[in-house]
Amino acid sequence: MYNILICDDQPDIVNALKIYLRPENYGLYTASNGEEALRCLSQNDIHLILMDIMMPKMDGLTATARIREFSNVPIILLTAKSETEDMVHGLNTGADDYITKPFVPAEVLARVRSQLRRYDRLGSRNQSARELQVGSITLNDVTKTAAVDGQPVALTPIEYSILKLLMESPGKVYSTKALYEAVWQEEAIGSEGAVAVHIRHLREKIEITPSEPRYLKVVWGQGYKLEGGR
Repeated sequence: MYNILICDDQPDIVNALKIYLRPENYGLYTASNGEEALRCLSQNDIHLILMDIMMPKMDGLTATARIREFSNVPIILLTAKSETEDMVHGLNTGADDYITKPFVPAEVLARVRSQLRRYDRLGSRNQSARELQVGSITLNDVTKTAAVDGQPVALTPIEYSILKLLMESPGKVYSTKALYEAVWQEEAIGSEGAVAVHIRHLREKIEITPSEPRYLKVVWGQGYKLEGGR
């Protein structure tokens, strides 16, 4: 059974999300601010976090940054449409996805299931050894780790999935839509902007000079590709 932490300071939001998720038989935990979320995460086996951005004591962006210091648990931000800038900041900080309020139950379930499937795959060890290498980037799909020039790179599940997809087909150009659908495993309807944010964050981790990338390159008007760093 998967355990989900719902972190929001508005009881009606928490109750609505519990109603959506309870039929899926998830274990549900709640918190009303980032401090409580960190405490809950340290005391329980949490597989996914639904995190509001605007909360007292510790907001969702600060909590996300703190969580990313020690955990790659999937984090889905809960945002208002007016919080677009904060949402982008959250994705840069390490969040994996976002859902805008007011919620559509089908979207909540789809995004939760998508993140849990990805997290489950990244946590699996029941497969044969497999290592990918492009230039000085290496990726071990058994230990689910990546390194650049032999130095470990800490990736979120989304970043890992993007890098793995691109490394499996060096030089192949993926459109934003194709990349989103391959990684998120759902139809890209207005969510492609998340790809650019994760690409930028990934570049900051694997490139010496992110503004002049050697590996992860954009093909203007077409999409993204990974090259060998010549």
